[in-house]
Amino acid sequence: MFKRKIMDELIKWKNDTGKKKALVIKGMRQIGKTYIVQVFAKENYENIVYINFKDNESAKKIFDGDFIVDRLTLDISAMLPGIHFVPGKTVMIFDEVQECANARASIKAFMLDGRYDIICTGSLLGIKGYNRKKNRGIPTGFEHIIYMKPMDFEEFLWAKGVDEAVLEEVRDCFAQRRAISETIHTSMLRYFREYMCVGGMPYVVDRFLSTNDMNVVLEEQRDILEEFKDDFGKHLDENEKEETDFVLLGRINRVFDSIPAQLAKENKKFTYAMLEKKGRSENYQAAIQWLYDAGIVNLCYNLSNLSLPLEGNKIDNIFKIYMQDTGLFVAMLEEGSAGRILSGDLGMYKGAIYENIIADAFSKVGRALYYYHKDSGLEIDFITSIDANPTLVEVKATTGNTKSANTILKNKSQYGVDHCVKLSENNVGEEAEKLTIPYYMVYLLK
Repeated sequence: MFKRKIMDELIKWKNDTGKKKALVIKGMRQIGKTYIVQVFAKENYENIVYINFKDNESAKKIFDGDFIVDRLTLDISAMLPGIHFVPGKTVMIFDEVQECANARASIKAFMLDGRYDIICTGSLLGIKGYNRKKNRGIPTGFEHIIYMKPMDFEEFLWAKGVDEAVLEEVRDCFAQRRAISETIHTSMLRYFREYMCVGGMPYVVDRFLSTNDMNVVLEEQRDILEEFKDDFGKHLDENEKEETDFVLLGRINRVFDSIPAQLAKENKKFTYAMLEKKGRSENYQAAIQWLYDAGIVNLCYNLSNLSLPLEGNKIDNIFKIYMQDTGLFVAMLEEGSAGRILSGDLGMYKGAIYENIIADAFSKVGRALYYYHKDSGLEIDFITSIDANPTLVEVKATTGNTKSANTILKNKSQYGVDHCVKLSENNVGEEAEKLTIPYYMVYLLK
């Protein structure tokens, strides 16, 4: 359907002649895992054995016995007429493998045997305890795990058919720190606003491009949100203490539903009191972890100081929660939000929407998320490392000043920071230790 960057990682895995590991692709539902794996398999293998464990109950029974490779392949070939197991030329695709823990456990036997490649996909693979009563163990040391996420802005532009010469000019202007032409700048800002509303779920993007109708987009996004909520309850049948699980399910839903209100606050720090009058962190830690492990949200932690390594300075109990896909976040807001974004009128959520999409962009390139807030009022939207230097990242919904960043940059002896990136609607510009770039260039911050 669409060109995806993850294809490069699949090809790298395939070409690793010394590999003895299966490829496991984790990620939230409906991001195109199945499609991209099937395209890759057709282009790189003579024989494909595809099993979807959500749809094929009979296949699950094959993995209930001993993991003897010849027995497994014989039973699979009997179940799937027309497929062939040819050593060195066959890939097995275990789709929705979270539905059959024993199939995942069998990976070790297949990898030790070495005749066939295996690719697994699943949307709940990160959930601790999922399928635990049926699990015979994750094959530690025999899996190469990669995380797939919704389409990033560059992939969205590819899907729209934006000319490669335009994208090359954007890259050159970023690299050379020179202003981009007003025509391209205006167009890219418009595309970026579209991306904020549509997000990166491939089917939603496809519906947007085929209909050009934001109401259709909203319907598809809300269907996905409802499917997420169905997933919240999937682990109930797998765990022993159902009463405890129903309490947890309620807490997962409360956390999830509260995200727009949490981010609408001036101080976007996640607060438990918004969930219940005497909400306590220990009651909701499992719910928040569930949403994070499912790939639905990103967590952004406050830092005690700005020195590297940033991970060593994070404050575990002070954080913000962002949605993984900003289009889905916009769909959680009131009716008409997408229209206001496209017209440039963001209302009370303007800061939240822009912060969410920058958090989303950072997570897609593997950046851990941190921010800096002091009770004195000093606050920086994001802190990251660029060229091995701690770097301030300020996100402005329009143009805006960077008062907190200026304070930190003027006190290098206290904070040890001399780099700042400002993301706004402004064109590219550089002054002393501060780089200003338009939002749409965020994916170029490597």
